[in-house]
Amino acid sequence: MSTPIGGARIAVVEDHLLFAESLDIALSMEGHDVRRIHLPDHSRSVNTLLPAILRAKPRIALLDLDLGQHGNSRSLIEPLTREGIAVVVVTGNPDHVQWGECMRYGARRVIPKSTQLSEILATIRRISNGLSAVSPEEREALLQLWQTHRETGHELRHRLELLTHREQAVLGQLMLGNQVRDIARLSVVSEATLRTQVKAILSKLGVNSQLAAVAIAHQAEWQPPAPRAA
Repeated sequence: MSTPIGGARIAVVEDHLLFAESLDIALSMEGHDVRRIHLPDHSRSVNTLLPAILRAKPRIALLDLDLGQHGNSRSLIEPLTREGIAVVVVTGNPDHVQWGECMRYGARRVIPKSTQLSEILATIRRISNGLSAVSPEEREALLQLWQTHRETGHELRHRLELLTHREQAVLGQLMLGNQVRDIARLSVVSEATLRTQVKAILSKLGVNSQLAAVAIAHQAEWQPPAPRAA
């Protein structure tokens, strides 16, 4: 497949220097105008990168999903897409649920970093020539995976909302790996009382073990409540 005359302007948003340089060289050799986006050391928010990407006025943005201290770049996909920029996520993250979320927000394709460089270049060519970057079947499968995960998360969070504030605090301690006897001592209650509270937690969450309860909390990305002021 041919590369368009003059190539496309491509913004590379990548925190791994060697990988960014490899992309820069390969894309430049194919005639593309590559703009590597500087990631400032002082920044701790991925959203501070958006103005710099927009100033580069790219047709395509190659976006690393995990940008180290800057955080996850998913929040950049939708605003870039609204500006008519084709977003291709190139990531080392194997979580296909997050891939589906990227597609939901408008990414044209998600490519693992383990993919050969030639596949990334082929994807850029397809987009530059106005072609689809991913098959409808692959896109639908990723979106369905994300949707299922989202619905499951809502159900799990609903169960967690059934817990009393005290039960939520106990679950938070279990998530930290603390044992029942230690939680009882810290809470200044009897171990029997604490075990009754744990049983209530398991019942409301519909599980049979503390490990399963903790797993539900992590799966739902739930955070225990802050301690109440005395």
